[in-house]
Amino acid sequence: MFKSTKETIINIAKSKAKVIQQLEGLLTGKTNVYIDYANVRPWAERLQWHVDLKRLKHFLDSFDNINVVSIYYGTLQGDHTSQKLINDMNRFHYHVRTKPVKIIKIPIDATSIDTQSPALLKSFIRSALLQKYNIETIQYLNRKFAEMNRQGIYYIEDRKCNFDVEIGRDMVIDHEKEETECFVLWSGDSDFHDPIKELLDTGRKVILFATARVVSSELNELRKNGLFIFDIKKIREFICWKRELQP
Repeated sequence: MFKSTKETIINIAKSKAKVIQQLEGLLTGKTNVYIDYANVRPWAERLQWHVDLKRLKHFLDSFDNINVVSIYYGTLQGDHTSQKLINDMNRFHYHVRTKPVKIIKIPIDATSIDTQSPALLKSFIRSALLQKYNIETIQYLNRKFAEMNRQGIYYIEDRKCNFDVEIGRDMVIDHEKEETECFVLWSGDSDFHDPIKELLDTGRKVILFATARVVSSELNELRKNGLFIFDIKKIREFICWKRELQP
């Protein structure tokens, strides 16, 4: 049941009675929430508003049958902003799962590369698309690499920190403990297809919180197995940055 103690949430709920009623019907039984924050954070560009972690936690805490809200996000070691975000997550009483972000150096040294060779481009462009490029396009992109080399840039850094395995494993473990009846996943990543299908096949309820056009086709197909996809735009007023609310 929805039983918020926060005045702001209570006031918003008065004009969102149908949304609250829908969520009460969805979030039944003992419920765990799993937030893939690296997947959620970029949604702001598409939504044109941002998810406020503090307001989100207050909103989820309003449902008395939610046991745990787990959030998964990498820590960029030595970066103050990154560490502050993790500290905030802990301060807001999320169950925080983090690990160091891997910094991968990808070489872009075009010194000895033929201008018509796609060798460097293979690190950045899928082969199916690369095959569609004509020689002029490949030459143009290789010239851009050469320009960067003349500026003293011979590699770029890519950051990687994926939690798909950890989230999927946690969901399965929680299922095996038989302490969770409803699983709420904030993500749209196709990598979650197998653990979600396993849960659905054993009669568990799984709800995907996402936004339009970010849910993979593989997950959309699981609707026929019972997966429910809830559009987070319905709860915008509850969870977005306060300054982004309409006056």
